[in-house]
Amino acid sequence: MEEATATYQAALTPGAARYLLDRGIGREEAVTHRLGVVGEHPFPGHERFRGMLAIPYLDRLGKPLTIRFRCLEDHDHRAGFHGKYNTVKDDPPRMYGVADVHQAGDTIDVTEGELDRIVLKKIGLHAVGLPGASLWQPRHRRMLAGFNRVRVWGDPDDAGSEFTARVCRALRSAKGMRLRTWDVSDTYKHEGPQPLLDLIKETE
Repeated sequence: MEEATATYQAALTPGAARYLLDRGIGREEAVTHRLGVVGEHPFPGHERFRGMLAIPYLDRLGKPLTIRFRCLEDHDHRAGFHGKYNTVKDDPPRMYGVADVHQAGDTIDVTEGELDRIVLKKIGLHAVGLPGASLWQPRHRRMLAGFNRVRVWGDPDDAGSEFTARVCRALRSAKGMRLRTWDVSDTYKHEGPQPLLDLIKETE
């Protein structure tokens, strides 16, 4: 997994870098989170992810545990042979950014997706990401149960509402952050960090 992560990280293309920058994620964040692209010679089991953004899930020491993949093509993913986000077959659902569970104080933020988590981390928050409501696991509850405040950043759509509701049902300390127009990344892209920080102040 380390070799694959390093290889994909070295193969980050200008197109992928532009995609990340459009999501508010610059070179520093890409390097820190070891983001990359699956090149012409994928590692075994990754062949169908060729050309996709590689998002490694790192442990608390920075060692990659697994990799998820984001298609960078602009097409209807529901009608294609793969989804927008893709996971290796039989890979168990994981929490993204687990190092922050150990580094945060009494408050942690939970996002719907890895890239939103990177943006919250960029603006100074301790955060973890989950791929969606359907992948919430009982062990995730145990990982977050010790926090006095859990802020949940679901996307402003039906799937995001389901994600927020599921986390809030599982954790008495959880509270949904009501994004009305854009998700975390798009809010940051269009308006910068202040609306996100203001929303936190409004809910405290």
